[in-house]
Amino acid sequence: MTNPTAAMLVIGDEILSGRTRDSNMHHLAQELTLRGIDLVEARVVSDRHDAIVAAVKALSAAHDHLFTSGGIGPTHDDITAEAVAEAMGAPIGVRDDARAILQAHYDRSGQDLNAARLRMARIPDGAVLIDNPVSAAPGFSIGNVHVMAGVPRIFQAMLAGLLPGIPGGKPVLSQSLRVERGEGDVAEPLSELARAHPTLAIGSYPFSENGVHGTNIVIRGADGAEIEAALVKLSERFAA
Repeated sequence: MTNPTAAMLVIGDEILSGRTRDSNMHHLAQELTLRGIDLVEARVVSDRHDAIVAAVKALSAAHDHLFTSGGIGPTHDDITAEAVAEAMGAPIGVRDDARAILQAHYDRSGQDLNAARLRMARIPDGAVLIDNPVSAAPGFSIGNVHVMAGVPRIFQAMLAGLLPGIPGGKPVLSQSLRVERGEGDVAEPLSELARAHPTLAIGSYPFSENGVHGTNIVIRGADGAEIEAALVKLSERFAA
């Protein structure tokens, strides 16, 4: 049985302009790996309605899950909810349960739930709310699309509540070996190892530190014993 697959869609002009560095993709990849869900594709799109709609349609059709970050706040350029609703063929409007969550939050803080803040209660019909324990405004899941905030600590909190309800597969395990040889020297042994262990993913990453050049070899897979056996083979090969 293969692991479920996932994609991530990062939404925001601030990412593409370089004003903001994305960290949500890195966090999501780590968490999905632990749950045995393979993150196999990621895209970044601007705050354009048609671009978001097209990306959601393509990625949700190609993978078991699509996780999005960004564009669900109170300002005019927060258009993710409408775009996802269109992509999934669902009407959207202010929903009573989302409004109640926001009303309680702003009542506690002594602030008004004004028209701008009420925009964060726009939820597509049929969607399930994703809890936001940091700033209250919920995300939502519709079909296989999970829509979350772009602020990293809010994204992380939402994801922590969402993931336990999503079935996973076998967690991906990994081990690494550092050798002081260039990629050209390790290429043939790695090709042989890959042919002998087709279920493992074997990557090579060159390094140069304090005048020392070499390659970090990373072996990934679901079978810890097979990973260990492959690592032993490599260690013996390069010790010779």
